Amino acid sequence: MQEALDKYSKLQERLKELQSVAIAFSGGVDSSFLLFAALNALGRENVLAVTADSETYPERERDAAIALAHELGAKHIVLHTSELNIPGYAENPVNRCYFCKNELFSHLIPVAAEHGIQHVAFGAIADDLGDYRPGLQAAKERGVIAPLQEVMLYKREIRYLSKDMGLSTWDKPSLACLSSRIPYGEFISQAKLSMIDQAEFFLSQLGFRQLRVRHHHDIARIEVPREDIVEVAKVADMIATKFAEIGYRYVTLDLAGYRTGSLNEALNKEGVRQSG
Repeated sequence: MQEALDKYSKLQERLKELQSVAIAFSGGVDSSFLLFAALNALGRENVLAVTADSETYPERERDAAIALAHELGAKHIVLHTSELNIPGYAENPVNRCYFCKNELFSHLIPVAAEHGIQHVAFGAIADDLGDYRPGLQAAKERGVIAPLQEVMLYKREIRYLSKDMGLSTWDKPSLACLSSRIPYGEFISQAKLSMIDQAEFFLSQLGFRQLRVRHHHDIARIEVPREDIVEVAKVADMIATKFAEIGYRYVTLDLAGYRTGSLNEALNKEGVRQSG
């Protein structure tokens, strides 16, 4: 995939222009690739990985991010934050991600300055330009850059390059904060986030990798790739029993399959995406 390799060369050039960068590092496919690229372009002394640990971020993902940063040889800091304490966040408005990213960057920017780092970057990619992403507005207002997006790298290209360069995250399932499982306008609570986390962890223990458990009051709507739908049905009784223990009254399987940002579908029909 020569085009992806050409974009990687442009990414290296862009990162070298920055001289030093602090990266919002979740341990997902995109931020891991950005960290890897930055380390190659700038060296360890000029790169800082920063992970925000909060109630919307599963503990197992935090631990995986810590391990990966160590594996890559990056300087790494874990910040403890709380989205639920951000005014307006728990009410779950359509621009919820704006509040989250704005809070994240408000922590990252002074941390970067304390370490003599000139720029703050995050792992937004070209795909994000085609969906409703209010967090991009927060980044723009804060002067936070998205190098992967600047060179128009898409997820498929990042996975290809990650595999080619030996990154263990090349086939890692796409991640998103647990709040993204709750429909806009429905209040976000610690109890709901815990239910979602437990349900998704259980499904992952059964061997399902790319998945979402969308939380609709007492209904859990499971999304998996279409090729996995039959496999989920085979263990339906086990899932129903466990989800009942977690607190769900009903369990459904979305026949449309997994798709990122499925709760944005109603917004897109209403024209919200065009305004954000």
